[in-house]
Amino acid sequence: MSQHYNQNYTKEEISVVLQKIQECVSSGKYTVAQNENRAENVALIREYNLTSHKQRRVLMQIEVDDFCHSLQNTNPGFEHEVLYVFCPQVTLFNLDDEEKHLDLYTKFNIIDLPIMSRIVVISFHERNKPIDYLFR
Repeated sequence: MSQHYNQNYTKEEISVVLQKIQECVSSGKYTVAQNENRAENVALIREYNLTSHKQRRVLMQIEVDDFCHSLQNTNPGFEHEVLYVFCPQVTLFNLDDEEKHLDLYTKFNIIDLPIMSRIVVISFHERNKPIDYLFR
């Protein structure tokens, strides 16, 4: 595991983080990144016809035990941000209605603003590298 990954958390701390993420998802205060740098996100969403409703349902099923690690954002100007990685095991159906079980790599940026919190789902794709779960 990378030296930049932080697993120094208790279940209670991650429960609080996940609660904030899911409150934002539940109230529609989130975005799944689908820009030119997020081709894997776009491909997964297309391959499994993940409407915003289906995306929300998948995000709401993430559990504390799906937590892997956090890391500092390395993008210039955003180094103060902490990103949280969860990798739930989900079942999805592709456009041919074929069932597939996969590890869904999700990386969240929690943006706390004075008025409200907001979530950016930076990664939302099939796991493409080894991961270590903190609580499994």
